[in-house]
Amino acid sequence: MNDTQRASQTSISTVRATRPVAVILLLLLFLFLMAQVSVLVRQQALEDVKLRSAADMNRYILSLQQKLDRYKDLPQLLASHSELLNALLHENDADARMRANLYLERVNSTIGTTDAYLMNAAGETIAASNWWQDKTFIGQNFSFRPYYTQAMAGKAGRYFALGTTSNKRGYFYSYPVRIGGRVGGVIVVKIDLNDIEGDWNDPLLDILVTDEDGIIVISTRPDWKFRTLKPLAQQDLSRIVDSLRYGTEPLTSLDILWRDQGPDGSQLITLVEGSRKDNPSLDGVRTRHYLLQSSPVPNSGLSVAVLASMKPVEQRVFRALLLSAIVYFALLLLVLFILARGRIKQERALFRQRELHALEENDARIRAIIDNTQAGLITLDGQGRIESCNPTAEKLFHYLEADIRGDYFSKLLARPDRPVCWQHITAAPGDSTQELHIEAAARRADGSLFPIELTIGRMAANGEHHFIVTIHDITERKQQETQLQRAQLLLESRVEQRTQDLTLANARLQREIGQHQQTQNELIQTAKLAVLGQMSAGINHELNQPLTAIRSYADNGRVFLQRGRAERAEANLEEISQLTERMAKIIHPLKEFARVSSGAPEPVCLKAVRDGALSILYGRLDRQSVSIHWPPGLGNVYVLGDTLRLEQVLVNLLGNAMQALEDQPDGRIDIDLECSDEVVRLSVRDSGPGISPEYLEHLFEPFFTTKKAGQGLGLGLSISHRIVESLGGQLQASNHPDGGACFTLVLRAVAQPSITE
Repeated sequence: MNDTQRASQTSISTVRATRPVAVILLLLLFLFLMAQVSVLVRQQALEDVKLRSAADMNRYILSLQQKLDRYKDLPQLLASHSELLNALLHENDADARMRANLYLERVNSTIGTTDAYLMNAAGETIAASNWWQDKTFIGQNFSFRPYYTQAMAGKAGRYFALGTTSNKRGYFYSYPVRIGGRVGGVIVVKIDLNDIEGDWNDPLLDILVTDEDGIIVISTRPDWKFRTLKPLAQQDLSRIVDSLRYGTEPLTSLDILWRDQGPDGSQLITLVEGSRKDNPSLDGVRTRHYLLQSSPVPNSGLSVAVLASMKPVEQRVFRALLLSAIVYFALLLLVLFILARGRIKQERALFRQRELHALEENDARIRAIIDNTQAGLITLDGQGRIESCNPTAEKLFHYLEADIRGDYFSKLLARPDRPVCWQHITAAPGDSTQELHIEAAARRADGSLFPIELTIGRMAANGEHHFIVTIHDITERKQQETQLQRAQLLLESRVEQRTQDLTLANARLQREIGQHQQTQNELIQTAKLAVLGQMSAGINHELNQPLTAIRSYADNGRVFLQRGRAERAEANLEEISQLTERMAKIIHPLKEFARVSSGAPEPVCLKAVRDGALSILYGRLDRQSVSIHWPPGLGNVYVLGDTLRLEQVLVNLLGNAMQALEDQPDGRIDIDLECSDEVVRLSVRDSGPGISPEYLEHLFEPFFTTKKAGQGLGLGLSISHRIVESLGGQLQASNHPDGGACFTLVLRAVAQPSITE
């Protein structure tokens, strides 16, 4: 690698190493740019909102002030009217009061006020514009109202409150009515400001009018009326409630979660949409952001506040951020594109240098491979003449390259192999395969022959056809093949001899298996005879009693027939029938024992095995007070086996358990069942003394027994063990932790066979 390539590689490595740092710097620059854009755009948008909302607030204040100024001098004008003075001077004169009522009614309808009424010095209303209504003010005492106390003090009063009679909002103007230099009463005019709310329809701007206590009395949002911008102090709340200014309204504050005071008096607030009373938990309640600005209405005791939604500010910031991000990434992509083009040009130049260098290295490597390969390589021209050869070929043929250059390649082959190679070389390119692969005999310079593996392939160079010949000396391989053939012949001879020996041994083994099978059958027959002997003794004893009874019933029946007592004879015959049925049950085990097993494993129901075993042990169970407790569901459990052979195993296990319980008056045998998809475990446990530990490993050996002399040959468990193993199962013996011996029968489980018609 030259210096230019090393410098290029170093430059590329430096660029790759600094790429993560550049990405981090670009990301930090992007975040800084977004932060600056957000701050600047937000400030500008916020100033625009402030200016617009301040202009709207001033316009609303002017509108409100004009309406208030329209009526502020009306009470002073009415205070000097003769009808009202007469009504105060002659309170008991109904005509004077009626004329005052009619006058106030005309004034109210003409001026457009809500109500106008006259109170005496005690605060009792003596004339009103609504004198004819059901809820008239006449007779009501409003001395608790501040506008009354202000007028009685000789001043003009003004007050905003809910009417105690009408329960409607109104702005009250009052003025003292003087009689002879003293205040003899108060004239009050009430105006309605509701139409100001309806005139405002800007969805992004909400208007609030608050009184001197900060209570919202007019609002474009109905749910904000009679609420406060800040929580009221308890003494202020008590004062307002005592004055009945707003009736029974709760006067709760707005749900302002966050408040930021600006230097110009404006506030940024976060307000919960909805009421805490309706939504006790803030979970799921939306919040909105507002710009709050307020200004007092001169000479009214009211203030106007505007809540401008911050949504336009947020949208403007979002659009600015989006536009800035697009411009940033567009410029970034443009810069990356320019850098990528420069890097691609640099990499192309570097690639061309590497390619040229690789070609040079490849030529040198190919020359080195050719010179150092273990195979001989010879190149031929289109007529089969030798052009070059590598050192390995010179060693193989004992020729120098200069000695054989220009000679035909057939010079290096034995005569029998020359035609095949010559035919491949002289064939047209489309008439033969591209490569010839054969084994041939080569000729050295001294005339000696040696086996080679020869490959002749076509190649093109400078538009002409040439050949490359690959030669491998296979002398050692041929020697190994010869030795392998000899070893194979010897092995085949030994295998044939060993096969004969195995055939003879297999025949002997078959004969021994037959003898073992015969011995096992004899042992099984011996065990059957032992059981048959026990059964015969019991059956002989049990048959004597019913036979004696049958003979007695038969003799008595004959006497009853001779005497003409047929009903007694019929009763004796019924008893004889029941006794014969009992005798059939007694000899049934012999029939079961006489059945022949098929020998082939098949699905067997454990209930059938249980019934067969109990029928064989019928007599012993009657004689011995032993209770057997079977698990439920045996009718649904099937195993792979043979019914008669499994009955024999179960009879042996139950018989051994019963013998272990001979000395116990109330013996008990428990049968446990465990089922899985693959195996079924049936455990037979007695409540006897158990098995000595030293006897456990010998239980299944033939002729091993712990019974008394004459009670068995010691073949039952051995035969049972062989039967279970022949069925692919296991028979295990152990002592139960709670006492007694436990024999576990493990059999292969099968699915319950389906019943088809």
